[in-house]
Amino acid sequence: MLRVFTVLFTLILAITGRAATKIKYPGGRQFMYRLTLTDKRESPYRLDHPTRWLSAKSVERRRRQGLALDSTDLPVSPRYLRVIRSQRGVSIVGKSRWNNTVLIHTADTTVMGRLRQLSFVRRADLVWVSPDSIDRRLRRESPHDHFSAWDSVHHERYGHGKEQIESLGGQRLHNIGLRGRGMTIAVLDGGFLNADRIPALCDVRVDGIHDFVWHNPATDHPEDANQQIYYETDHGTRVLSAMASDVPEVLTGTAPDAHYWLLRCEDLYTEQPVEQDYWAMAAEMADSAGVDIINSSLGYNAFDAPHPSLRLSDLDGRSTLISRTASMLARKGIVLVSSAGNTGMGPWKKICVPADAHEILTVGAVTPEGKNAPFSSVGPSQDGRVKPDVTAVGSPAALISGRGSIVHDMGTSFSAPVVCGLVACLWQQFPKKSAIDIISLIRKTADNSQTPDNVYGYGKPNFWRAYMVGKLEYDNEK
Repeated sequence: MLRVFTVLFTLILAITGRAATKIKYPGGRQFMYRLTLTDKRESPYRLDHPTRWLSAKSVERRRRQGLALDSTDLPVSPRYLRVIRSQRGVSIVGKSRWNNTVLIHTADTTVMGRLRQLSFVRRADLVWVSPDSIDRRLRRESPHDHFSAWDSVHHERYGHGKEQIESLGGQRLHNIGLRGRGMTIAVLDGGFLNADRIPALCDVRVDGIHDFVWHNPATDHPEDANQQIYYETDHGTRVLSAMASDVPEVLTGTAPDAHYWLLRCEDLYTEQPVEQDYWAMAAEMADSAGVDIINSSLGYNAFDAPHPSLRLSDLDGRSTLISRTASMLARKGIVLVSSAGNTGMGPWKKICVPADAHEILTVGAVTPEGKNAPFSSVGPSQDGRVKPDVTAVGSPAALISGRGSIVHDMGTSFSAPVVCGLVACLWQQFPKKSAIDIISLIRKTADNSQTPDNVYGYGKPNFWRAYMVGKLEYDNEK
C-alpha cells in the first residue's frame, strides 16, 4: 500500500462500509524477481512492422508527432521467454520491453542460481516477498443509485467542481467545445471500486480495463481476474470522477468526453519494489493501446523489509525503474500527469517516484485560494530540475466516492487528474503538437512561469492562456 495514502485508505474503508480482517497469507512463502536481460536477439520482431505488437492508434500517434520507434519499443525476445518459462517452478508474471526485463514468480529460490547463469540474464533482483498475512477485504457493497439533495448545487453546471476547474481556466475550454473528445486517457491506480456500477460513471467511455497485480490462486477473486479492479479501493474511482464525471449541478469533470483505460498496478497489501514493474507494464500497455495521456496518482519512497527504501539521491528521473519508464513516455508521444506525493509534512518531504521523471507534468496541491497545501511534496529533483511542475486544487478537491456520493478529499492524487483532464481538452485543439510541446505550453503559460520554485513549480496552469498562445503559434506556423 502506498504509505502516503494510509490515512486516506482507512477513511475509504469507513466510507465504503468495507470491513477488513487479518488472515494468514495463503500458499506459503513466495517470491518475485526482476530479470534484466542483456539484449533482444533472436527475435522475429522488426521496427518496420510495429503493428505486430502496437495498435494502429499507437503507431499513428507517433507518426503524427514525428517520433521514430527504437530498440526499446521491440518486444522482449520470445526465445529468451521460452527458456525462462521452461525452468521448473518458475512462472512469468509480466515483462517490460522498454526496460528489457521479465518479472517471474517462484516458491523455490534455488532456481535463481540457474537463472542467473543464463547467458542472456544480466542481473536478477528480488522485488517481492509474500507477506505473513494480509487484510482480507469483504466483497463490495452496491453504491447509491442516485445523488442526495445536498449533493447538488442548483443552477451551477459544474456543481461541486466549480472552483477546481475555474481556477485553471478550464471552463473556457469547455465553452468552446473542448471537453476531451477524441483523446484517450489511461488511469494508473490501485482500484476503481464500483466504477462500473455508480450511475454517474456508468456512461464513461471506458475502452478497456486490466489488472497487472499478481493474484494468489489460493485467494478468492471474481471469475474474470480483471474485474478485481472494481472490488478494490475507490482511490481510482475518485481520481476518475475528477476527469470523467458529467452530472450537471453535482460534478462535471475536466474531460467528460474523453475515452479511458482503467489500469490497476498498485498492490494494496504490501509496499514492495514489484509495484514499479506493475506500473511499467501498465504504462507500456497504455502505449500499445494508443492512449494520449496517462494519469498516475501513485508514488513511492519507502518499501517493506527486506527491501531498502529509496534515498533522496535516487530522485534524478533515472535511478529507479519506474522513473526511467516514466521519462520515456514523452518520447513515445504520451503526456504523463503524475501526482507529486503527500510527504510534505513528514521526514521525507520531497517528491516521490515517478514524480521525479523527465518531461512529465508533476502536480502539487493547493487550496482553493491558491495557497500551498502543507502535505504537498516539494522539489527539486536530485539533478536540480524544478518540481513540482504545476499545482492545482487538491486541498480539498470535489470527487465521487465508491459509494456514489460527493466527497471532498485532500491529496495530490486529486489535483493531478484535475490537470490531466484539461491537458486532454487543450491537446484536442492542437493534435499536431507533440507531447513535449504540450508540456512546454502548459509550463510557460502557468502563473509562476517567470520565477518557478520548488513549492509551486511553474504555478497554476492557465489553460485558456495556453489555448490562446497555442493558437497564435499555430497561426504563425501557417
